[in-house]
Amino acid sequence: MKKLIASLATAATFAVLASSAAAQTYPDKTITMIVPFAAGGPTDTVTRLVAESMSKDLGQQVIVENVGGAGGTLGAARVAEADPDGYTLLLHHIGMATSATLYRKLAYDTLNAFDYVGLVTEVPMTIVTRKDFEPTDLKSLIDYVKANKDKVTLANAGIGAASHLCGMMFMNAIQTQFVTVPYKGTGPAMTDLLGGQVDIMCDQTTNTTKQIQGGTIKAYAVTSPARLDVLSNVPTTEEAGLPGFQVGIWHGVYAPKGTPPEVLDKLSKSLQKALKDENVIARFAELGTKPSPEADATPAALKAKLESEVARWKPVIEAAGQYAD
Repeated sequence: MKKLIASLATAATFAVLASSAAAQTYPDKTITMIVPFAAGGPTDTVTRLVAESMSKDLGQQVIVENVGGAGGTLGAARVAEADPDGYTLLLHHIGMATSATLYRKLAYDTLNAFDYVGLVTEVPMTIVTRKDFEPTDLKSLIDYVKANKDKVTLANAGIGAASHLCGMMFMNAIQTQFVTVPYKGTGPAMTDLLGGQVDIMCDQTTNTTKQIQGGTIKAYAVTSPARLDVLSNVPTTEEAGLPGFQVGIWHGVYAPKGTPPEVLDKLSKSLQKALKDENVIARFAELGTKPSPEADATPAALKAKLESEVARWKPVIEAAGQYAD
């Protein structure tokens, strides 16, 4: 028995030493950062900017892989099941928190299947409509929706997408449920909004700014506390008459549970450098957002954010009664 215990202790010691050695040389090969949505969408755009900058700092390529489906849960599950060695990461938005309630069956435990790297950005939302929609401001839009709730259509990019979450919160805020039209991604939803097949959408500035600037859709409000420089003529929801309606689609970087602390520390520091990259700052500004401050690009800050957001969205989703299996 003593020999067995000694053997197990020796094996454990070697495992710890091997893990420590691997962490010290990390990274020595390509890192994959999974985006749980289709290429070309808002989260994909954010991820590619961050991955490019982190590649330069880490000395190894950080490639982006799109694993879409089931509101982002397929990509998250892929990372939850990956080896915890720092070579498979996840960049996910607020859907990481809402999926805990939206989906009755998840292949992972949201709060216990991941380690944390840090927050990346918080993207404001915009309440927009087809360009020829009748209401002239947010107050008249709300009145119109309430009077025509059976025929007004609200587009979203599918259950769990940012536009779906914002739409639910908007309906909750105005205490009116109306017709929702889910699509398989942001692109098709925006295409039909541009074509006038649907009426309203609530989506990230990273997806709507250029369309608003070009006049191809009509903007009623941004969900940020202050107006945005790139959309200075669009009022905030507070200014437009919907106080308390502030929705930010935050993004964070995660790793599989059990990733060595030394690796998480390297990744967090690299993320902090990326968010200070002048190119990242400039591109984020063009998209109507800005990088998270250094204090938020940490494991502790992301962990606290995720826990608080799971609790925040649970009653909103339950009130809407929109679940997925």
